[in-house]
Amino acid sequence: MARLYIFILRHFKISMNLITVLGPTAGGKTSFAAHLAAALNTEIISADSRQIYRGMDLGTGKDIADYTVCGKTIPYHLIDIIPAGTKYNVFEYQREFFKAFEEISAKGKTPILCGGTGLYLESAIRNYQLIDVPQNSKLRADLDKYSLEELKIMLAKMRTLHNNTDTDTKKRAIRAIEIETFIKENPKIVPSYPKIDSLIFGIKNPRQIEREKIKIRLQQRLDEGMVEEIKMLVNSGINPDDLIYYGLEYKYVTLYAIGQLKYEEMFEQLYIAICQFAKRQMTWFRRMERLGMYIYWIDGQLDMERKINFAAEVLRRNGY
Repeated sequence: MARLYIFILRHFKISMNLITVLGPTAGGKTSFAAHLAAALNTEIISADSRQIYRGMDLGTGKDIADYTVCGKTIPYHLIDIIPAGTKYNVFEYQREFFKAFEEISAKGKTPILCGGTGLYLESAIRNYQLIDVPQNSKLRADLDKYSLEELKIMLAKMRTLHNNTDTDTKKRAIRAIEIETFIKENPKIVPSYPKIDSLIFGIKNPRQIEREKIKIRLQQRLDEGMVEEIKMLVNSGINPDDLIYYGLEYKYVTLYAIGQLKYEEMFEQLYIAICQFAKRQMTWFRRMERLGMYIYWIDGQLDMERKINFAAEVLRRNGY
């Protein structure tokens, strides 16, 4: 099958500089991305906010085995890059993404961005102008004296307020003013990254199939030792509250591991939470479409050959 993929795709001239594969959890996007990478002889950059952590394997669903196609391991980036328990943000992700992007591009290859974390995906595809703004303790203390309404007025004088995201709480409003103040005082510090022109594929399944896949995958990861993995992280000195912070598997399995939930409660609550998370992911992807990012959706129920053939046809129709 791998030879067929290469035969189909080798005739296409790839002119865009990124291919993106996205989709909700447990949908099969990693396996598809790996097979596509094998066909194109390229590498994958992960866009998952939790797979960056070392030692958090089963709980984040790294599915490392999926990166091996026909006996060949597909090179991947931004997985296992920092210790568990470390805080990480989208600014740091964007910086590391472009390092990997430029490294792969320098080899004459088109990187494949694969993941389900919407904010990480957009920070790469839309090239957000992000900067690492340090805390300004004095400014924060001064601003804390004002009411939320007064802070909104201050922020509105600094920039146009397109929505209420930065002003729904006093803490957020203060942080927004802190950022705007830093930018004004440091106008040349905003980083410049290459323009991204990405073709985007999405993998999705019917809702009921998606729920069944989530339940099967959850049970499989528990059977493979997810509880033991999380207990090992706690025993290594990581505060349980730091694991709970990561949400989903790490929240509910940690609560079970420290005796606050029974196994049946943990499983049912976690299953529901993952289904809700998958729904939120799809909401984010639909938002991306409304913002003008066209997604070529692929039925997750198709066999891999048909998925790759579909991708090949999309590439051909787009002139690559």
